[in-house]
Amino acid sequence: MNFPVLLLTSLIPLVIGFIWYNNFLFGKAWMKASGMTEEKMKGGNMAVIFGLTYVFSIMASMVLMFLVIHQASVPSIFMGDPDMLDKNTELGRFLELLNTKYAYNYRTFKHGMFHGTIAGLFFALPVIGMIALFERKGWRYILIHAGFWTLCLMLMGGVLCQFM
Repeated sequence: MNFPVLLLTSLIPLVIGFIWYNNFLFGKAWMKASGMTEEKMKGGNMAVIFGLTYVFSIMASMVLMFLVIHQASVPSIFMGDPDMLDKNTELGRFLELLNTKYAYNYRTFKHGMFHGTIAGLFFALPVIGMIALFERKGWRYILIHAGFWTLCLMLMGGVLCQFM
């Protein structure tokens, strides 16, 4: 696992959020849709908010890594088998050959973006949508947040797939 790439990828939601939720893009529409006011925005501990946002982004990057890099799933089939790590066993030789031949198939930015987009549309959108329904928020709220997360997951997936 390439931790520097994982940590850098986790900055993407912070950077995109700074742009996405700024008043010149969707900031005013988000504030109106969510019921946020300037007074509420001034409250809260920003160090905690941004710190936890980064921690949550690391968690999201870790999960997304397994969605965009398919090769990570093959060894999981054999987890717990002592022969898995021994290159002198049949299983060890098989996994080494498999890794040598296929480790970098579909490891492109474009492929990661595709899977990140799928994660945004088929995971983030439904989760945000369900929360918004119970909070009695409208479609504007759902689309602003789902658009943000789809874009973030698309870019994060691209970086993870290309550089991990």
